[in-house]
Amino acid sequence: MIAVDTNILVYTHREDSVFHSEADRQLTELSESGSPWAIPWPCLHEFLAIVTHPKIYSSPTPLKDALIQVDCWIECPSLHVIGEFEGYWDHLKEQLTATKMVGPQIHDARVVAICLQNNVKTLWSADRDFNRAKGLTVFNPLIK
Repeated sequence: MIAVDTNILVYTHREDSVFHSEADRQLTELSESGSPWAIPWPCLHEFLAIVTHPKIYSSPTPLKDALIQVDCWIECPSLHVIGEFEGYWDHLKEQLTATKMVGPQIHDARVVAICLQNNVKTLWSADRDFNRAKGLTVFNPLIK
């Protein structure tokens, strides 16, 4: 199963992103493929925080529109929204120990641990910090 990171969601949503067209095309293809795919809950939270933030965008996405976007993704029948469950701490601890991720990278390790706990094999992300992840293939669908 493929999981999608925050930056791909943001690029897909924000038409002012230079990566919008390619991200939108790739995510549409993934969601219409019929194959199961996933978005970790922390990535949805981060998506909402980024697109509605007035210090990140001079014209941030209104909260109502951002919530509608999340609803659209959640309504996709092949999407699994994934999060932590029993045993998560062991996955996170293992990831942190193996990668030495600290500070803001703890969020990335959390996403990786959630993916691994939910049997995700590949994470789509444009964030190079994920390249340190152990046990998960990271793929940037925006690079041709």
